[in-house]
Amino acid sequence: MPARQTATEPSFDVDREIFTIRDLVKECGVTARTLRFYEEKGLLSPRRDGLERLYTRRDRARLKYVLMGRNVGFSLDEVREMLDLYDLGDGQETQLRVALSKFHERLTRLERQKTDIERVIDELRRACDTVGRMLERGAPGEPGMKPRFRTRAARSDIAGEANRRS
Repeated sequence: MPARQTATEPSFDVDREIFTIRDLVKECGVTARTLRFYEEKGLLSPRRDGLERLYTRRDRARLKYVLMGRNVGFSLDEVREMLDLYDLGDGQETQLRVALSKFHERLTRLERQKTDIERVIDELRRACDTVGRMLERGAPGEPGMKPRFRTRAARSDIAGEANRRS
């Protein structure tokens, strides 16, 4: 007995050779406008039957590659560069090596950004704690109350200023 299909899981015959724009819109969750845009950019090359666009399995695979690349932050030019290597005739070895290299570069850049973001989040948490403690002691505008907090960046600026004066 076949598995029950849900509204979010469209059923597609993977053995099909030709797909309409409607098929790919449903399967990949993109708009027809997106498909036409990718065609305009040379990423997809459907053939025409009158006004209808007919996509091959190759176009379908290329679309999935484009969407995966976009989902992980690659530009369309970077995706095109990787897709164009498919046709070299070396069994995709060059394409896969270039893709792997680009994936590693992107991963390294994202990990660096993540570290920077975590550092800023920690600094903001410390600033929130400090300001919260100040508010618990009394409003900064109350007589005799001096704000006594400085962020790490402000402390660095003050230290740098003192060194320049020396």
